[in-house]
Amino acid sequence: MNSAKLGVMSLVLLSFIGLTTFASATTSVDFSNGGGALSGSNAGLLLTGSTLIAIVGWNGSSSPLTGNLGNVTFTTGALTGGSLGMGGTFAAGGTFEVDSNGAGGLPSGTLFSGAFSGPVTWTLTTLANGTHNYTLTGVITGTMGGTSVNGVSVQLTVNTGKSLFSGSTLISGGDTTVASVPEPSSMALLGTGALALAGLARRKLIAR
Repeated sequence: MNSAKLGVMSLVLLSFIGLTTFASATTSVDFSNGGGALSGSNAGLLLTGSTLIAIVGWNGSSSPLTGNLGNVTFTTGALTGGSLGMGGTFAAGGTFEVDSNGAGGLPSGTLFSGAFSGPVTWTLTTLANGTHNYTLTGVITGTMGGTSVNGVSVQLTVNTGKSLFSGSTLISGGDTTVASVPEPSSMALLGTGALALAGLARRKLIAR
């Protein structure tokens, strides 16, 4: 991953953490992941092998946990509009799971388990040099520590070069924020902020 991509991902992740702190009126936890393979077809997308690299807000702590903490995996529903190559929308459903390996004092096992609760957007960005990036954004619902939570996940792909996505690519990084029984206004802010940050990342990539 080049320094420009690292800089963009850092901006997105740090900004999203700040947004979460401001927007969530109740307990929220932020999970950051890096790497992994994103594959799939019109039947849906699958993320495997993505490392859980940071957590903020676990047990109410403001100090981030970092390192190899576990993994993040998900599947989406089927493609309902658009295309794999040009961007589109996937149906709600699938699965979304954050698992801990026990590092950093975290409990070993599943930290969050749920699914996409609304349509998942798959957005193509064509850069000035003719190469491509994709952003996946979706709202999720599930359980964390036995409590019902809602959240938003944003995942950015590695540049796919001048070839469009045709079934597999790599993830440069992602950020998932969940909150316990958030107020509707807080969830609206989280969703709006996720889309705004994804747009900011795309504009910075294009500028480079």
